[in-house]
Amino acid sequence: MPRRFAMVIDRKLCVGCAACVVACMNQNESFGYSRCRVTERLTGSYPNLRLDIFSERCNHCEDAPCVPVCPTGASHHSAHGLVEVHKDKCTGCRACVAACPYDARFPGSDGAVSKCNFCEPLVHQGREPACVAQCPTQAMVFGDINDPQGELRRLLDTRKAQVLKPEAATRPHIFYLEARP
Repeated sequence: MPRRFAMVIDRKLCVGCAACVVACMNQNESFGYSRCRVTERLTGSYPNLRLDIFSERCNHCEDAPCVPVCPTGASHHSAHGLVEVHKDKCTGCRACVAACPYDARFPGSDGAVSKCNFCEPLVHQGREPACVAQCPTQAMVFGDINDPQGELRRLLDTRKAQVLKPEAATRPHIFYLEARP
């Protein structure tokens, strides 16, 4: 099977420190905005409240709604399933921004749309995305979802995982391991 990159985020380990956000900004020299964010969701009712923390970014969906709406083909899937933006083809129309159910795209400083690319230049060098490498609790695992021997696949096969907005039916490739059994 061809390689298909994905990320697993262990919600037992993520403490919401935002080291991933800082690493992303440094890697992409994008001070003032980041291609990832940390969100908090409070659920339940007092006194039984629960705080859920999510490190969020582009979900690199298999059925990415941002790709077919792009009039120039700037938004596309790479050979490894990453959702990418060709900056030289992007006209900045923002159709993809409106189509993304995860709010993971935004206008970049050059007018083209920007988003997480899993630090593709680092990945091509055999390295991890910056957010994964800098996570102090090692809450993130990046790898090939089709590798049966890989850590990412092992985690997905042995732990309960969820995706954001499953009702969007985009088949995202960011998986969140349950925080509590």
